[in-house]
Amino acid sequence: MEKRFFTCGKIKEGSLKAFIACLSTETNSFSPIPTGFSNFAETFLVRGGEYGEKPITFAMPLLLFRRLANERGWSTVESLCAFAQPAGFTVRSVYEAFRDEILDDLQRAMPVDMVLLGLHGAMIADGYDDCEGDLIAAVRRIVGPGVPIGAELDPHCHLTQTMVANATALVCYKEYPHTDLVERAEELFHLIADAAMGETRPRMSVFDCRMIGVYHTTREPMKSYVAHLKELEGRDGVLSISVAHCFPWGDIPEMGTRVLVITDDRPDEGAALAEALGRNLFDLRHQLWPDYVNIEAGLDRAVAVEGSPVVIADVSDNAGGGAPGDSTFILKAMLDRGIEAAAVACIWDPIAVSIAMDAGEGAHLDLRLGGKLGPSSGDPLDLAVTVTKVAHDVTQAFGQGAGRAEVRLGNAVAVRANGIDIVLNTIRTQTFSPDCFTKLGIDPQQRWLLVVKSSQHFYAAFAPIAAEVLYVAAPGAIIPNLTEIPYRRIDRNKWPFVENPFAA
Repeated sequence: MEKRFFTCGKIKEGSLKAFIACLSTETNSFSPIPTGFSNFAETFLVRGGEYGEKPITFAMPLLLFRRLANERGWSTVESLCAFAQPAGFTVRSVYEAFRDEILDDLQRAMPVDMVLLGLHGAMIADGYDDCEGDLIAAVRRIVGPGVPIGAELDPHCHLTQTMVANATALVCYKEYPHTDLVERAEELFHLIADAAMGETRPRMSVFDCRMIGVYHTTREPMKSYVAHLKELEGRDGVLSISVAHCFPWGDIPEMGTRVLVITDDRPDEGAALAEALGRNLFDLRHQLWPDYVNIEAGLDRAVAVEGSPVVIADVSDNAGGGAPGDSTFILKAMLDRGIEAAAVACIWDPIAVSIAMDAGEGAHLDLRLGGKLGPSSGDPLDLAVTVTKVAHDVTQAFGQGAGRAEVRLGNAVAVRANGIDIVLNTIRTQTFSPDCFTKLGIDPQQRWLLVVKSSQHFYAAFAPIAAEVLYVAAPGAIIPNLTEIPYRRIDRNKWPFVENPFAA
């Protein structure tokens, strides 16, 4: 695939107008939770650039776009910024209303010289497999072929033909956990600004790696692979390189891993480089797979570790991938083993939080917690607990430096049952930071075992304090054994369904 639109001619610097918007969520086709208006409203929904003093992580790129444009004396028009905690299919009317709001704002702002979008890349709505492609194509129809359109994407995206055909430049975060979204936003801004001024002619080339997977950039060989991509950028006409990891729990035909190379009007060289990098990634496929273990093996390994705390990631119940965040499988196994001096965060259970808050700190009560959303959540647990902490409007940090933001947990409580501290909260989210423990009165370094509901974003903050990190594949809505996912619509001519699809 090659991007067909590009700008031509010079535009006088100082006379440009940028249009900015964000519409983002990640859709898990197997999640039991629909993504409706209330999800966006609870997570992040603002208009006209009113991001507040503590904007969510996904508003950071838009703030950067505004600042960089203002530093050049350019004007900006800011439309909707909407992000929903990942869940199931977005309600059709909600997607269409947000899309049309952005398009109406763009129409009123015309003429504009560039469009900068904060998207995810894996948003699916009823009737729309490719919300981002649909939105970008509609933007293209309004602005015409000569105005550059750029979008920043999560690497867990579906890099579709429609997106590539209608955008000027697409840039994915390079890191997982996503610690570089501000850096990638700056990269995108300069790509689009240079194109708007006629200084470059971005051409996008994409190679389909014919594989799916989960790729941690914190460990080898993916760590060195990403470092190599960075070394190639800025040389021989290469403007940007991205890897679209894919989102394996999005059941659409174009789901899969792809490499994207953007060159300065060198499409043939870009296509050759994308293929070389893509085939290299494919050759690494067996080494890229994280070391997932089942619950019993994970607890056995944790007990054998010298030092503490051991951090277990409950990857299958990660709200950041659309899971409910209320599963009880690992907690039940810990209770059955009589494990003590351990802590779990966070179980999403607004009902249990409300009851515990009413009871108050120090209260002893019987409490049913977790297991609310169906089979992927397990059974609820009936426990005799002590309420050890009650906290209102709790937040946790995610990211660092310029990309640091606060993520809301909502009201939260800590309860203790049989020697295990359990954090319950009211706003569904994954566990990013030890804040989830410390703000509820739990010192994570005084517990030998910590269980966090997250796939990998926890790693940046927890690895520095962990004696060891283990990834446990419990039952749940994000099972990491990809060949066991009940797909109905994907193209299966890719690894791991086929050992070598290039030979087929």
